[in-house]
Amino acid sequence: MKRMTALALALLCLLPMRAYAAPAEITVPSAILMEKTTGSILYEQETTAQYEPASVTKIMTLLLVMEAIDSGSLGWDDMVTASPHAISMGGSQIWLKENEQMSVRDMVKAVTVVSANDCAVALAEHVAGSEPAFVERMNQRAAELGMDRTTFKNCTGLPAEGHLTCALDIALMSRELILNHPSIREFTTIWMDTLRDGEFQLSNTNKLIFYYEGATGLKTGFTDTALYCLSATAERDGMELIAVVMHAPTSNDRFDSAKALLSYGFANYALTPVYPDQAIPPVAVLLGERDTVQPVTARECTVLLEKSKAGAVSTQLELCESVEAPVEPGQKLGELKVLVDGEQVDAIDLIAADGVERLSIGGIFKRFLNTLFLQGA
Repeated sequence: MKRMTALALALLCLLPMRAYAAPAEITVPSAILMEKTTGSILYEQETTAQYEPASVTKIMTLLLVMEAIDSGSLGWDDMVTASPHAISMGGSQIWLKENEQMSVRDMVKAVTVVSANDCAVALAEHVAGSEPAFVERMNQRAAELGMDRTTFKNCTGLPAEGHLTCALDIALMSRELILNHPSIREFTTIWMDTLRDGEFQLSNTNKLIFYYEGATGLKTGFTDTALYCLSATAERDGMELIAVVMHAPTSNDRFDSAKALLSYGFANYALTPVYPDQAIPPVAVLLGERDTVQPVTARECTVLLEKSKAGAVSTQLELCESVEAPVEPGQKLGELKVLVDGEQVDAIDLIAADGVERLSIGGIFKRFLNTLFLQGA
């Protein structure tokens, strides 16, 4: 149920996809390709096999940091102090000194661009009080997202017994991050930058940012046991895709496989916005201060389609003939059915654009007299 909830469409249609032949360039044991807006899976290969995620773990770290920022409990300009624990991490880092202070903005930059373990831990401690407390939040959030095969033991992805996830779960948390916190792209698209007033050079570990058209992120990972991992995102023509590869034998396998997945998705699929095939007529209002009310769609709808079916979308209106006042704003008046090749894939509520008050007794009498006068004329 959790996984179904995580993939449910809140505001958009989800159309099951027919998978094309697998890209020949996939040379990793586990991979998935997901479309961001709908959550549709366009390609999958051993997506629930568990592996160590290495620094791809930091997607969840960044998600919790972004949620703290958006909730107002953390600010971009807040200063974070490096603890002895944070500076002891090793691996990828920016060599924080004990008690060195750096803004949240700069630490997020360091985590996204160069996968800085010391900054990841410093942020975790600042948000939750300690890394273990933050990791508890990571696992709780993973459960909320339906990441059923994930257990986090730290916020960095450094080797730890039982620290495991799978390609599907990585895609779920990647989607949550880029869908609901698009400002993270300010950092994930950086190719080269600096910290400490230009004294410390940064170069993105995700080489797709440099050479893949439309690349938007997201996070690389490597350890001797996890091998090469990547959650890669890219956007073209208004569609953003998430390609996750795990346990790649070489760095080239990691990037080439992700590139092949993304190119496969862009070549074969497109997001198609859905609009009514005809103007939506007004609905008669009985005993209302106005005679009609205008229905409007309750939400936008976008269908993910194979490009060969781009012209196969149609709609059908189903409206009530009349409604009795009072009519509340947002009151359901019917449905707009969305069809692809004649098969219904979604139904969008048609609701009242505004309210209509009920006539008073005096108003009813006045209308009755006006009707008699017009008939007499």
